[in-house]
Amino acid sequence: MHRVQEISQLIFPTRCLGCNKLSPIICPDCSTQWEKNKFITRQSGLTVHSTILYTPVAAKIIVAAKENGSSSADKLLMEAIMWQLQNLNFNLNNIRLVPIPSSKRSIRNRGRSFIIDIVQQISQQTGIPVLDCLSLTGKTIDQSRLNRKQRLENMKGAISMKAVARGELLLIDDVITTGATLKEAARALNSQGFYAQISAITACVAQPLR
Repeated sequence: MHRVQEISQLIFPTRCLGCNKLSPIICPDCSTQWEKNKFITRQSGLTVHSTILYTPVAAKIIVAAKENGSSSADKLLMEAIMWQLQNLNFNLNNIRLVPIPSSKRSIRNRGRSFIIDIVQQISQQTGIPVLDCLSLTGKTIDQSRLNRKQRLENMKGAISMKAVARGELLLIDDVITTGATLKEAARALNSQGFYAQISAITACVAQPLR
């Protein structure tokens, strides 16, 4: 098996997602910026569990998955999310995974709904059902250059329900920065008068913006 992998590397060499050197997925140097840990963020009553600190390497991995459709980057994000699932005291029999939706524009540009694709693959591996019940219907702009206050305003009222959600729900996203998107998703989940027990998992956590 090892010999087959060596031959495969010669024919189809892979590069590190962090530094682009010839290496399997992520090289030893870059892997120091992709170390699993337990990070907890609390946003307006919502508890968010994250696995990886948002470093320059983590940013490149997210871009590779989100913008370039890299299956290797998808795998790293999935492993980070599933690591939290395995290490938290959730009753997995009662949980539904709720992916954060992408905008129609992003889906057109990327050719897929990034988080929904990842969550569906996690569901296949874990057996935890997916509840794709949220839609991004409001007008939003790219948040990468916005501060905390602007992000909260940008996401206000932007997410709506397309199906009834009840029970213990686990929001899934790639990264939490200000928590604006997850906070809006939680509001939408409870907007129809059915109280849902909501937590969240993200692959990465960024240093909070001001």
